[in-house]
Amino acid sequence: MTLVLATKNSKRARLFGFLLTAWFVIAIDQFTKFWAIESLHPGVAKPLVGDLVRLVLVYNDSAAFSIGYGVTWIFAIVSTLATLAILWFAPKLETVGWSVAGGLALGGVVGNLIDRLTRPPGFGQGQVVDFISIPLNFPIFNVADMAIVSVAVIVVLRIMSGTALGKSPSKNV
Repeated sequence: MTLVLATKNSKRARLFGFLLTAWFVIAIDQFTKFWAIESLHPGVAKPLVGDLVRLVLVYNDSAAFSIGYGVTWIFAIVSTLATLAILWFAPKLETVGWSVAGGLALGGVVGNLIDRLTRPPGFGQGQVVDFISIPLNFPIFNVADMAIVSVAVIVVLRIMSGTALGKSPSKNV
């Protein structure tokens, strides 16, 4: 009885961590986008950390590296499907680490999906607000993008270390 209760609480804690992480990422992403729109002028660079990090407000209707220019509606559909897939997979995550990674993924995907659904030029075709720029002609990005890239790195590193996706290291079979 105690083991069953502990397992349920553990699962509940993992789901809570998943949702808390996702909501935190979404809140920070949307707040910083609001701040960028209110504080920055489109296309005008403002140094944040010298030339290492600059703030440049741009409205992006494609994916990274301008892939898919002009077909924002496809990214809205893909983001919606990704959101549903992450939500479906969340209860299967067996560790707090995977739950936090899942929350980062959900927060990042939903953060950019909110833009695609609510910003001009219209529903499903909205432009994503990007404003963080680093040198070497790297694409300008936002907090949601950082969360998505962080999850990609975490997943690759954990899988390379022998941990199965979403599983506890002791259950890799």
